[in-house]
Amino acid sequence: MRREWSVAAITRATLPVLLALTVVEVGSGLVLGSFEATLLANPSLLVLVPVTIGTAGNLGSILASRLSTAFHLGTLSFDPTDDQLAGNAVATVALALTLFPVVGVGAWALATLTQGADLGVGTVVVVASLSGAALAVLAVVVTVAATYAAYRFELDPDDVVIPVVTNVCDVLGVLVLFGVVELLV
Repeated sequence: MRREWSVAAITRATLPVLLALTVVEVGSGLVLGSFEATLLANPSLLVLVPVTIGTAGNLGSILASRLSTAFHLGTLSFDPTDDQLAGNAVATVALALTLFPVVGVGAWALATLTQGADLGVGTVVVVASLSGAALAVLAVVVTVAATYAAYRFELDPDDVVIPVVTNVCDVLGVLVLFGVVELLV
């Protein structure tokens, strides 16, 4: 990997990625706009949208930071049997499985306090939990793939992986959340 750490080098590495991710985010906004009627009819889901996509991006970012550190230390292996890689992936999914039910309860409570209950607490918790579990798995896949791509293209993962992961998780968060809503609500 090149070791040129300057503003120009970082800009050369990140600008094309950020421009591509801008187009991806516009697509996410269009998908979100297509579910406007569902969101307005169910305020609990409206509250759930930013928290779900933000939390998925945060989980992916935490994993990306851990993988980037291991990469720079020379301890990262992309072998599926690598204990460090598997442990970080399992920890990310486990964190999501414990966190997203709490997010669901919080979204339901906030919507109840501000708009009145539109969906039952159980429904909102199940939507949040299933969405969170699926997003955690997808965040692991995206993070490992982005870190591996940075390695293969000799880019510093600190410069490119977290923007890729957070933006892709935003898009996936919208898609997964509304996929689960379509199945359950």
